Amino acid sequence: MPPLLAFFLRRIVTALPVLAVVLVGSFLLLEAAPGDAVDAYVARSGAMDADQLAQLRQEWQLDEGPLHRFRAYASALVQGDLGWSSAFERRVASVILERLPITLLLMGVATALAFFLGSLLGVIAGANPGSFRDRFLSTTSLALYAVPGFWLGLVLIVIFAVDLRWLPIGGIESIASGKTGFSRMGDIGRHLILPVASLAMVYLALYLRLMRDRMNEVWRDPFVQALKARGLSRNRIVWRHVARNAVLPVVTMLGLQAAAMLGGSVVVESVFAIPGFGRLAAEAVARRDTPLLLGVILCSAITVITVNLLVDLAYGKLDPRVRVGR
Repeated sequence: MPPLLAFFLRRIVTALPVLAVVLVGSFLLLEAAPGDAVDAYVARSGAMDADQLAQLRQEWQLDEGPLHRFRAYASALVQGDLGWSSAFERRVASVILERLPITLLLMGVATALAFFLGSLLGVIAGANPGSFRDRFLSTTSLALYAVPGFWLGLVLIVIFAVDLRWLPIGGIESIASGKTGFSRMGDIGRHLILPVASLAMVYLALYLRLMRDRMNEVWRDPFVQALKARGLSRNRIVWRHVARNAVLPVVTMLGLQAAAMLGGSVVVESVFAIPGFGRLAAEAVARRDTPLLLGVILCSAITVITVNLLVDLAYGKLDPRVRVGR
């Protein structure tokens, strides 16, 4: 069996128990919470008599015990059915497929921006430890890291959308614009500038500081002194040797921060009124839609596991000592 295929199979086997634990734990937590989807529906729509409540619970299969409902949900899940959303009156899979691409786009662009720009600035800061450039970037990154993402988003809205009117306030695209093709892509891009900036800035600061600190450590390694003794230029040492060794922990952090980035999208999507996965989770919690919320949690876990798998593959390419198939 090819080593790469064996690696994928091992990761899938180890991921299945993780997904099972996440699913069972989430279901138990939701069952422990007071109320159900019917109570949330009554709170929104108004009073209903006892017969109507009983009929609604029977239609939504909430009249059975927790064990029976979980067994029915798990049986349907094995067949690829995520269940029925009482809040949207649609299949859970169709609701998720409608919202998930928006969040993946937001999360992907923000992650790429934070990682590459943060790593680049970290290299610039760590190339000359103790210099003015190093101190300035370190102080700036510390200030950015201390700023909450939602507050930064609100500030960006006030400056660039309200005062300067350069960018749209929120949403993912202009309503009823009729744009198609590249025109629509450009419209979506304009709408994503502010949410991507507010989501990426905090993690950019994290990657910058991590890259800078790691480069300071690598500078003291014996092989760097040997490279200096051989007469290599400083730029070559920085970019071909020091930065390459320093980036490995940053790549590891990229996988560890995948869940945090996905969680941060909930706040950003709420601030900018983006109909994505984060807002869907908030709506599912507010409406006590258990099948929908379980579907959101399951897809989130799969997304985080997939990101960490890709990080492991990238780690094997960056570090010759690591081989994915072993």
